[in-house]
Amino acid sequence: MPGSLFAVERYERRGDQRTPPLAALPADSGVRLVVAVHVPADEVLIALVEADDVAAVEAAAVGAGWQVDRVTPAVWIVPLDRA
Repeated sequence: MPGSLFAVERYERRGDQRTPPLAALPADSGVRLVVAVHVPADEVLIALVEADDVAAVEAAAVGAGWQVDRVTPAVWIVPLDRA
């Protein structure tokens, strides 16, 4: 299982209120999409992914055809219930 959490950000064109689609990450990438949120008012899509490192996230995003503007380490404040 991947070891760290990362925020992947994609900035939208001004006025685009549609929820942008995200293609599935490559199954063999070692990167797991946890959740993605589109915030139309801020024109941003934020995907939280688990992976071993930034390089794995970037490679998986490219493999899925994601437009990525920024990848940063993230920290759970309230972890998801994994039960």
